[in-house]
Amino acid sequence: MNGRMNRRSVLLAGLGVTGAGALTACSGSSSTPTLISPSGSAVAAADKKRTTSGRTHELTLTAAQAMVDLGAGITARTWSFSGRLPGKELRVSAGDTLAATLSNQLPDRATTSVHWHGIALRNDMDGVPPATQTAVRSGRNFTYRFTADAPGTYFFHPHVGVQLDRGLYAPLIVEDPKEPLSYDEEWVIVLDDWLDGVTGTPDEVFAELGHGMGGMRMGDDSGSPSGSTGREGHDMGDMGGMDMGSGTDAAGGSPSPSSGSGMSMRFMLTGARSPLLGGDAGDVKYPYHLVNGRVPADPEVFRTKPGKRVRLRLINAGSDTAYRVALGGHQLTLTHTDGFPIRHQQVDAVLIGMGERYDALVALDDGVFPLVALAEGKNATGMALVRTGPGSTPKPTVRPKELDGMIMTASQLRAADDVRLTSRKADRVHRIELTGGMMTYNWAINGERFDMNDPTANPITVEQGQRVRLDFANTTTMWHPMHLHGHTYQLGSGGPRKDTAIVLPKRTLSVFFDADNPGQWMLHCHNAYHGEAGMMALVGYQS
Repeated sequence: MNGRMNRRSVLLAGLGVTGAGALTACSGSSSTPTLISPSGSAVAAADKKRTTSGRTHELTLTAAQAMVDLGAGITARTWSFSGRLPGKELRVSAGDTLAATLSNQLPDRATTSVHWHGIALRNDMDGVPPATQTAVRSGRNFTYRFTADAPGTYFFHPHVGVQLDRGLYAPLIVEDPKEPLSYDEEWVIVLDDWLDGVTGTPDEVFAELGHGMGGMRMGDDSGSPSGSTGREGHDMGDMGGMDMGSGTDAAGGSPSPSSGSGMSMRFMLTGARSPLLGGDAGDVKYPYHLVNGRVPADPEVFRTKPGKRVRLRLINAGSDTAYRVALGGHQLTLTHTDGFPIRHQQVDAVLIGMGERYDALVALDDGVFPLVALAEGKNATGMALVRTGPGSTPKPTVRPKELDGMIMTASQLRAADDVRLTSRKADRVHRIELTGGMMTYNWAINGERFDMNDPTANPITVEQGQRVRLDFANTTTMWHPMHLHGHTYQLGSGGPRKDTAIVLPKRTLSVFFDADNPGQWMLHCHNAYHGEAGMMALVGYQS
């Protein structure tokens, strides 16, 4: 870990600390600690304390194979909820109970689940096989019943394999009955990087990535790894003089054919670089970047009248892509991140990692304006349109100047006064070392790749009522959006409350949370492929 942090790195990396403190070993002692069961009495007791409205919303989510229309004549065979992409928005009020029955009609006897991303719910409804439930088998149903007591912008998706990179996702909006913001309309905006049913499947991608850079066929042997390959951000080690840049453009096009040994690179991306992300921007080539399920050539259009004040709810449901989002001709006022209010901040653009959400207010001018999601470091964009009056349609490749204006990251935001954690010394501190690299694709936490067959093998232990500090120490050469289930943490002493935060390469980010939701909770990188490779751990409450 590089302990030197200048002012710029602090702004980028978050309100992290590398200060002293007695670190609790994440693996505990040689004997496995006894953990609270996901369906135990402590979970039930905590659930009874939640404020409920008495209202219940019952619905069925049918997961099945479908042919979806991405616009511009492009279709893709994928898996989705009831044939829609994104799935139908769920909207409830804080305190309502959601009774959602998952009906698994997926092909090839595939198992699945639903994880309610960002919701601090009872542990046995979190949707994480095998930790909190058994995966739902094909042809079977499972009903998730829980109270959504915290207002905010959330979404839901599977937590089995790399199914996140298919079409099984949808927004979940929990409205505040005492909403303090004033606005006329809402626009929920879901961003996604897309390849399923176009260039391959997520399972094929993961199979290729799993071979690592060492198993790839990347061009002739005449190049040098010290050349301008755009691959310095990957932890490759000694690549033996191979030229990873050969035949690859900045957009991640296909490499030139090679007669060398090893697998061809159908899916692995090279050359994706972003200073905002500390170097390497991603692993995977995506042919499309979608905004609400549409390609830029045939975008969704939000129609309203000029002067309207609109609340944008931005959700990054992607698997390998951070998006820099801006609305042409406008500034945005950020109001929330990951469901929790922040001190309002006016910006030109906002950087959103996988799993992150941001809310913003904007007063719309008269005309036609592009909302552009720049795939950070990948030289590609997604787009939707705002139309409040006459005007020509922007080109699909438009890049408004706001994308290069004031770009906001979570590290620069502050929590609203009413949600800031009270000042308190941490009762327990865990160093969460992010390890691994592209050479063998051995992503892990504290050097241990998560074992789905033994999820409680190396728990990160906490006790109910404790203030916990997690020090995310990124020893790798890639960025990782780290997501904690069942809780929100605060970045530093006064940063925003979040459940997903970007940890830059060779940086340490410290976050704090109160252990107030007993059970067994996943902590993982929300890059779907890094998480599945092993960059996961279990945060377990000791009984």
